[in-house]
Amino acid sequence: MSYHLSRTFLITRRQYYRSFSASSAHPTSPSENLPLSGIRVLELGQLIAGPFAGQLLGQFGAEVIKIEPPKVADPLRVWRELDVDGTSPWFRSIGRNKKSVAIDLRKPEGREIVKRLAIKSDVIIENFKPGTLEKWGLGPEALHPHNPSLIFTRVSGYGQTGPWASLPGYASVCEAESGFRYINGLPDPDTGGLAGPPVRPNISLGDSVAGLHAAFGTVLALLARQGKRKRGETEGMTVDVSILESMLNLMEGIVPEYDRKGKIRGPSGSSSHRHRPYERISVSPFCRSTTIPSYIVIGANGDSIYNRLMEVIERPDLVGPSYAQNHHRVERQEIIENAISSWTSRHTTEQVLIAMKAKGVPVGRVVSVKDVVGGEQVKARGAVRDVWVDGNESGRDGWNVKMTGTFPVLEGCDSQPKWAGPDLGYHTEEVMLKELGMTEAEVANLKKDGVVG
Repeated sequence: MSYHLSRTFLITRRQYYRSFSASSAHPTSPSENLPLSGIRVLELGQLIAGPFAGQLLGQFGAEVIKIEPPKVADPLRVWRELDVDGTSPWFRSIGRNKKSVAIDLRKPEGREIVKRLAIKSDVIIENFKPGTLEKWGLGPEALHPHNPSLIFTRVSGYGQTGPWASLPGYASVCEAESGFRYINGLPDPDTGGLAGPPVRPNISLGDSVAGLHAAFGTVLALLARQGKRKRGETEGMTVDVSILESMLNLMEGIVPEYDRKGKIRGPSGSSSHRHRPYERISVSPFCRSTTIPSYIVIGANGDSIYNRLMEVIERPDLVGPSYAQNHHRVERQEIIENAISSWTSRHTTEQVLIAMKAKGVPVGRVVSVKDVVGGEQVKARGAVRDVWVDGNESGRDGWNVKMTGTFPVLEGCDSQPKWAGPDLGYHTEEVMLKELGMTEAEVANLKKDGVVG
C-alpha cells in the first residue's frame, strides 16, 4: 500500500469513527468552537487522576494524545465491570475524545518518539511517581530547551517536593492524610472522634478531585502563557498537583476553625454540624417492598428556609430568637432533628417531597444510579449521553455506552463527548504518519521491534 493510500485509509477511518461517535440526537459542532481548540495535550498518565484531567481538557476541545504501553495498556481498561469486548465501560468514558497511541516508554526508541511528540505539544500530563520522567529523559530540563513554552502538569500523591514526595501516593491514603476520612464516619459520643473505622466513599474521590485541580491548573498555565507571549517571554510552567493538597482544598473552614478556636471537627455520621441532611422515611414508594426504608436530604440551613421547614412540620415552637441563626440551631441540633424525624416518619416519601417543595424547602431523594440515569432533570439537561463504540474492525457490531456529559455547560459550545475511549493503539499509525512524518516502513519496523503497537 502506498503512503498516499495509507493516509487516505487512516483519515477515512477516523472520520467514520467520529461521525458515529455521539448520539444522533445531539449532532456535534466543529471543534474549533471549543475554548481549548488548537491545544495539544500529551497524556502520559494512567488510571484515574491524570487521565481524568485529560478527559476534562479533551471535552473542551484539546487534542489529547494518550500514550499507553503496547499490549499492557492503561490498567483502567480492565478495571471493574467489563463490556462484551473485554474493555471497561469506565475506560470508554474517561478515554473519550482521546487518541490512543501505543508506545513502550521502557525502550529508548519509544522515549525518543514521545520526546518528538512533546516538542510539538502544548501540555504534558503525567501522574508517575516524582522523578520518573527525569529518569526517562522526559522532564522539564530535558524538554524545555526544545519546547520552551511546554506546560508540565504533574499529579502525584504529595507533590514534587517535600519529605514525602518520593512516596507512592494513593487516593485512599491521601484522603486519610488530608483529614477527610476522619470527619466521615460515626462519632464516638464520649470523645467526639471516630467510633470505629471511617466511611470510605465508594468512588476514587481523591483521584478525581486531583484531576479537577490538574485541569484547572493547566488552563491557568495556558492563560499565563498567553500573557508571557505578549511580553515576549517563552518560559514554560510546571503545574504541581498533590492529591493530599487537592483534598485539603475541600476542607472548608476546618483549618482556620482549628487555628482560631482550637476546634477539631470530628465525624457526624449521617448528620452534620451545619444542617440535617438525612431523614428516614417510613414508607418508600421507590421500592417494591415497603419494609425497606428510603432516605431524603433536606437542606434547610438558611435562616428563612429553616423557618419554612418548621412551618411544614408544624413546629412553630422551634422558631424565634433561640433558633434565629445557624449557630443558635447548631446548639439545639438534637431537638431539631428529632422534630424533623418525628414528622417524616408519619409520611411517605412523596408526601414529604410535595410538602417541602410547596414551601420552597430544598429536598431530594437519596437515589441509586438507576434513578439518576432515568431522572427527569438529568434527561432534560442531557447530563447523561449515549456515545457510540465502534466495532473496531473486530467483526462485532458497535454499541452505545452511557456516560456523563460535559460540565460545566458553556454557552455556544457543543462540548459533549465526540467518541468513546478508543481501542489500544487505535491512532498509533495516524499519529506516527501524520504528526511525525514517518514512513509506513518506519512504523512497521517499530511495531516489529515492539516499540509501538
